[in-house]
Amino acid sequence: MKITKNLLQVGVLGLSLLASGVMAAVSADEAAKLGTSLTPMGAEKAGNAAGTIPAWTPMAKTIGTVDSKGFLSDPYGSEKPLFIITAQNVEQYKDKLSPGQYAMFKRYPETFKMPVYPSHRGATVPDDVFAAIKENATKTNLVSGGNGLENFKTAVPFPIPKSGVEVIWNHITRYRGGSVTRLVTQATPQANGSYSLVYFQDQFVFRDKMKDYDPANPGNILFYFKQKVTAPARLAGGVLLVHETLDQVKEPRSAWVYNVGQRRVRRAPQVSYDGPGTAADGLRTSDNLDMYNGAPDRYDWKLEGKQEMYIASDSYKLDSPQLKYADIIKAGHINQDLARYELRRVWHVVATLKEGQRHIYAKRDFYIDEDTWQAAVIDHYDGRGQLWRVAEAHAENYYDKQVPWYALETLYDLQSGRYLALGMKNEEKQAYDFGFTATTSDFTPAALRQDGVR
Repeated sequence: MKITKNLLQVGVLGLSLLASGVMAAVSADEAAKLGTSLTPMGAEKAGNAAGTIPAWTPMAKTIGTVDSKGFLSDPYGSEKPLFIITAQNVEQYKDKLSPGQYAMFKRYPETFKMPVYPSHRGATVPDDVFAAIKENATKTNLVSGGNGLENFKTAVPFPIPKSGVEVIWNHITRYRGGSVTRLVTQATPQANGSYSLVYFQDQFVFRDKMKDYDPANPGNILFYFKQKVTAPARLAGGVLLVHETLDQVKEPRSAWVYNVGQRRVRRAPQVSYDGPGTAADGLRTSDNLDMYNGAPDRYDWKLEGKQEMYIASDSYKLDSPQLKYADIIKAGHINQDLARYELRRVWHVVATLKEGQRHIYAKRDFYIDEDTWQAAVIDHYDGRGQLWRVAEAHAENYYDKQVPWYALETLYDLQSGRYLALGMKNEEKQAYDFGFTATTSDFTPAALRQDGVR
């Protein structure tokens, strides 16, 4: 895949910065590109020369309608695919696919497809978040060898990244509405397509949205996360609590679980890295949630550059409340007739496990959407160097709230023929509820017991 000379220079510069320990923010002159030649979040504002990727134009909050449950209408629902990639014609499009995406066509030649639609670039966030991102560009620095941040505000510390780890920090800290409560489901289908659902109630709050947040003394917390299992009955009542830190070398993530059978709150150090994901039947790790999360200290991060790629975008059809979960979950992979792919520019970052560190994934290839800093595709390799799992996020812009996020995360196990689908809410009583308010007392271990009552 083509990498420009300038992007190679960016990667080399980033590596030299990491090696020297000088984690410098960009100059004021360079930051001035934000909102001019670059979007306020750091993407190239212009489209591509071929005209197949348009220029960025902010998406209007009123581009579609919102129903009584908070579900969004599809502003592009009348569009038809430009073409459909199948196993029969995939070689024609291979240069714009990740190895993992390409492998899905080989693993499921009869059923896997990618409907490609016209591209729309409109992801946006509130003005105060754009302002914080621009401030971060000249003030935020990496600390602890790249494993923490200082002088960080709100979201996206490095809108003009110089290294792979800076791109990853942009994904980790990207804007997700500040706070949200949501009801979502998870399926882990067998190879024949049979499945049962696990239901979650999540609360997620970044530090500056807490009622008792003190900007003069921000501390080391990045966000608070609480997840309660509400069904099936055998799992209902279990609660996970996470305090995510900015510098996880200085102060590792803190996690606790409430076990409803024992009626006890326990520390949960396994909720990190390659510890097992909640009720995931061994099909995801803790750091597979949100495509990738947690401390970056176990990997070396190499910035390969930027490239054009087909990624799942504007996934309103897949998020429709008119669908049943059975319409989505199929054998081998989700119902790809409901998916929508667009040609976008992505940052390519390769994560290689450091010598002396352990993780079930020896290498990960990240493809990060330039417009949102969200991971779109991640290819996972095992210790033998074999492609093992393919993560694909079906993104959408929650345009009424100006929040780019996911409608659905998938993680395909090429070896077992099974997969995980997380985040479906089609049959739930409400969509995401942004603007959730809380205090730090709501996210203490002492509060877990009350939350876990069935």
